Amino acid sequence: MPFERFVETGRVAYVADGPYRGKLCSIVDVIDQTRALVDGPETGVPRGQMRLNQLHLTKFKIKFPFTDRTKAVRKAWQKSKIDEKWAGSQWAQKIEAKRKRRAMTDFDRFKLRKARQIRNKIRTVAYYRLKKRSAKDKMKKKSGEKNVKKESKEKKAAPKKK
Repeated sequence: MPFERFVETGRVAYVADGPYRGKLCSIVDVIDQTRALVDGPETGVPRGQMRLNQLHLTKFKIKFPFTDRTKAVRKAWQKSKIDEKWAGSQWAQKIEAKRKRRAMTDFDRFKLRKARQIRNKIRTVAYYRLKKRSAKDKMKKKSGEKNVKKESKEKKAAPKKK
């Protein structure tokens, strides 16, 4: 099946536009092809209609009866631990990282640049040390193989002399 997330009762959605931008809500009912009744009792989104193009569907879904009250939605939300699941998702972490980058000052960006330069120097030194050690080990291994070959030739040659 090409689609995995459907507009359905209980689907948790991320509000991408409007006054409640950046908050989660749950779809309570589908009004028509372009609108849905949503409710976000734990996130501060009041029960009301919202256009579907303002919502991004998440992989989370909660179970409650069709067009149930806010109290039932809240209970199902808490039972499913949606806030914890959302906080642990890659999507939420990316949003948080973007928010932090936007809030950076010039001095913060300068400190970050210097920290990256230091980290990269340490990485480069470690990489070349490992590369050098690896080359030395290969040389030792090759010279060890040559010695083993010489010894085996000498052993083979020794019985022939008798």
